Amino acid sequence: MTYREKLFDFVNTNWGILPERLWVRFPGYAVLRNRENRKWFALVMDLPREKLGLEGGGITDVVNVKLDDPLLADLLTRQPGFYPGYHIRRGNWITILLDGTVPFGEICRWVEESRRVTRGLPKSGKTGGGDLDAAEDGR
Repeated sequence: MTYREKLFDFVNTNWGILPERLWVRFPGYAVLRNRENRKWFALVMDLPREKLGLEGGGITDVVNVKLDDPLLADLLTRQPGFYPGYHIRRGNWITILLDGTVPFGEICRWVEESRRVTRGLPKSGKTGGGDLDAAEDGR
C-alpha cells in the first residue's frame, strides 16, 4: 500500500472523510476537507519530481498541509522531505513527500494538525481522534 493510500485510509478511518477529486485534468490530485466548514486541510498531488527540485525523472506523491505558525513551517521545510507549499504558496502551507522520506506517523501528525488549524480549534487538547501510534506502526 502506498503512503497516499495509507493516508486516505487514515483520514477515512479517523474522521470518515473521503478524498474528493475535483479536477478532470488532474486525476492524481485529491482534496481532503473538514466536514464542518468544508475547508481544505490537505491536498494530495502527484507531481513531476523536478517541480520540487528533486533529481531523477518521474512522478512523486506529495501532500500539502496547513500549519498555524509560519516559523514552524519554515523550520520544517529545512528538513528532508518537507518543502514550501507547492501550488498553495501562502506561508502557512507546506508540502510533504509521500515516498517514505518522512515517516508515515509524522505525516499523519501534520495532517491532523492541518485539520485542527482549518477547523479553528485551539492548540491545546486532543485534535480529533487520530491514532498516531497506530499510524506510526503502519496499522
